[in-house]
Amino acid sequence: MPSSPPLDPEHAQPTVAGLDVAGIEHWAHRFDLLSDANRLRLLVCLHHTPDQSVTDLASAVGMTATAASHALRLLRFQGWVTSSKNGRIVRYRLADETIHQLLHWLGAPHAPAPSPL
Repeated sequence: MPSSPPLDPEHAQPTVAGLDVAGIEHWAHRFDLLSDANRLRLLVCLHHTPDQSVTDLASAVGMTATAASHALRLLRFQGWVTSSKNGRIVRYRLADETIHQLLHWLGAPHAPAPSPL
């Protein structure tokens, strides 16, 4: 892609030197995954209440189980969630600390702890 010549090459050089292309591509990909509202909803649900099944998550966010399963597969492939299987039920939870912190920054709460008896 052709670029425009800088207005002041000496002033532009430190700006160019500050680009970490590998890091930018990494974060662009992460933000691309977050740009889907349904994936973000699934992450918020898992942040609030870990160890949810695909069916329960799909119901909570208004998706089909197939669509939720596909979205969760993408998130698992990226290492953002993990899954565990108990019989036929697969349960998911957050696995990426950066995403966990980002959800806090967005204002996503955790479920209240159960009251002791």
